[in-house]
Amino acid sequence: MTEIQNRANSNSPHRWIGLTVATLLLTVTGWAWASADAHQQEVEARTRLYIEYYDTIELTAEQEAVKEEALTAIPAPCCSDNTAYTCCCPCNMAKSWWGLSHHLIAQGASAEEVRAAVEEWFAFINPDGFSGDSCYSGGCSRAFHDNGCGGMKEDELVL
Repeated sequence: MTEIQNRANSNSPHRWIGLTVATLLLTVTGWAWASADAHQQEVEARTRLYIEYYDTIELTAEQEAVKEEALTAIPAPCCSDNTAYTCCCPCNMAKSWWGLSHHLIAQGASAEEVRAAVEEWFAFINPDGFSGDSCYSGGCSRAFHDNGCGGMKEDELVL
């Protein structure tokens, strides 16, 4: 090719469209990464806050009854042979949904509102859903988004 043909090809509309599409894909991919990072940061911040609620908000007997009604209707995502009220252990994920429940109930939420919020929390922390057997398949030390419990120690969140 001659120099003129090379320049013509490098400035062709098809080349610019290709570059524009590549730039757009890189921008969208970068946004998705930034968005995933922001989501992960939000999961961590909320998890820490909800665990703090669990540790600090004590429910009255009447409020505990609301919690039981709300959470007994939901299978625990990490051990579905238990309810979200009983769960098989106090993992970080369980403490997070129990803390969310404590906070909402202390604010006057009904069992139905608590149930809906906890189910939304499950979907937020793992949009792909949970298998229901993570506690029995090594999931205690996995992140929520990896079908895990987020660890067993509050000061060692696995996210």
